Amino acid sequence: MSKSARNRAQRNVLTQRQVPWGTIAFFSVIGLVAIVAIGYAFLQSRPPSADSIEGLIEKEGLSSNHTTAAVRYDTTPPMGGDHDAIWQNCNGRVYTSPLRNENAVHSLEHGAVWITYRPGLAADQLDRLKSKVENTDYTLMSPYPGLDSPIVMTAWGKQLKLQSADDSRVDAFLRAFVKGEQTPEPGAPCTGAKDTP
Repeated sequence: MSKSARNRAQRNVLTQRQVPWGTIAFFSVIGLVAIVAIGYAFLQSRPPSADSIEGLIEKEGLSSNHTTAAVRYDTTPPMGGDHDAIWQNCNGRVYTSPLRNENAVHSLEHGAVWITYRPGLAADQLDRLKSKVENTDYTLMSPYPGLDSPIVMTAWGKQLKLQSADDSRVDAFLRAFVKGEQTPEPGAPCTGAKDTP
């Protein structure tokens, strides 16, 4: 082998770069873990679909006119319909007396979830519901005499009847329907109106 051929061979060995397979594998695994984590977080942040909440009652085609007259609703509590021009404050408010339907329905139109309960509900159940409401904007809670279930959660056109505040569907309903897609006026004010029952 000639001297120039040996020099070329030596130069090629010295100038050849090794593929850093270890580094490539490491960063590939890190990237894959990041993609899985981001995908999981995205799926967890999405509100549950109405189909995934067992027992959900839905009503469409609700009118939304303002009126000063009393309204006869066909569900208890009402899920929407004509209502008073003044909404019930719903900024995580817990009321201890029954509310006027017409004001609470206006709050539903703005995206609120109204949690109602039978008077006499156990104190521990009330405390769980109060905690949820006080920590969630666009919610309100009040007693509602004559309910056919201990607890009823209502959003515009959506309702769920529950036996217990421990039911996992409480959180699912709040995630799905507080200012949810069903809301006629999502994000309209929930303060500055009626603050008493």
